[in-house]
Amino acid sequence: MKLRRPRRWSELSRVERVGLYTRQSLYLVLWGMCGGFVLSAAPSNGRGTAIAAGAVVITALGSIALKAVMEIYPQTQPFPWRETVALSVACAVYLGAVGLTAEGVDRATVAILIVANLAAGLGGLPDRRYTAAVTLACAVVVGLSGDPMFGPVIGAVVAAFVIFTVRASLWLYGIVAELDAARHTQARLAVAEERLRFSRDVHDVLGRRLSTIAVQAELAATLAGRGDERAATQMMEVRQVAHDALTEARELARGYRPTSLSQELEGARSLLRSAGIEVGLEIDVVPRAWHEAAGWVVREGVTNVLRHSSADLVRISYQDHELRIENDGLAENPPGATEGSGLRGLGERLLPLGAEVEAGRDGENWVLVARLPGTGPLSATVTPSTEGAHNVPSLSSSEPRRIP
Repeated sequence: MKLRRPRRWSELSRVERVGLYTRQSLYLVLWGMCGGFVLSAAPSNGRGTAIAAGAVVITALGSIALKAVMEIYPQTQPFPWRETVALSVACAVYLGAVGLTAEGVDRATVAILIVANLAAGLGGLPDRRYTAAVTLACAVVVGLSGDPMFGPVIGAVVAAFVIFTVRASLWLYGIVAELDAARHTQARLAVAEERLRFSRDVHDVLGRRLSTIAVQAELAATLAGRGDERAATQMMEVRQVAHDALTEARELARGYRPTSLSQELEGARSLLRSAGIEVGLEIDVVPRAWHEAAGWVVREGVTNVLRHSSADLVRISYQDHELRIENDGLAENPPGATEGSGLRGLGERLLPLGAEVEAGRDGENWVLVARLPGTGPLSATVTPSTEGAHNVPSLSSSEPRRIP
């Protein structure tokens, strides 16, 4: 089996560096205590080697248990049974063989070594039951090895300190890992939002232009079939609209096309008139903060008129914080009767800003209304809705219905 080369420090991510630093710091504390015990507490007689070897085994098992706990933190499952049993049995055997019976050994030091490994190896489990069990075991160990009155208190205090140190280190590592995961999630969401924004812009801009081309091309074909000379003029207009669509597509691809309300209104007037539709504009002063959102509404409303109606007159008005687009060409089988992406997407874009959009029948007319609060948008950033799919309201409704 081919062994993998350990990665260099420079090859590790920031989270991996913090995790490695946390583990190595805790290991260093355990092995430092083990080294101090071997050098100072182990006797120099014939049993010194065996006692030192036992301390090394206890510390190794404590390090293994600590590693297992860190791998599942902050969870407690799958519980590290093998590591827990191995460390507990080794500590019990070492306590019985050395801490309670061996001569020439500082029993208190043996107890502290066992307590440190138990608390560090198993105290990181984020469960009060495990914490209580480890603390109780440590208190019993010190009580059996030293003063039966104050020993348990000392053992519990030492265990609590070690557990707190381990928990604080793991908590800090967990926070760093969560922040890193949140940063990656934010980056993915930013990419997804940009893709959604671009797809909506493509739908709004190119959809409107292509609808105009379809209407004018159909008119040109009809005129050509009659031998009318105006067919050539219509085709020239089709070519101009196609060139404009290409220009806007390039601007969208380069990200150079901000939404301008004045440009949207002028473009709407031009496109509707080129399709033979009269336009009435009654626009009061729209707050600058709402220009972009109002541009979205105008763009979507005009696109729907060109695609789905046989209108002769379109009125676009703004008064009392309401932007209203009304046309007199209600279709027999309107697209609002089925789910559509245009109005649904418009509602999703306006909802985070605190605006509302409604669409429905008003007598013989079809009306799109957007309510833009006078306080301004709630947020400068439009985020996609995380809710389920929204149905576009039906045109057959007797009253306008709100789009969520």
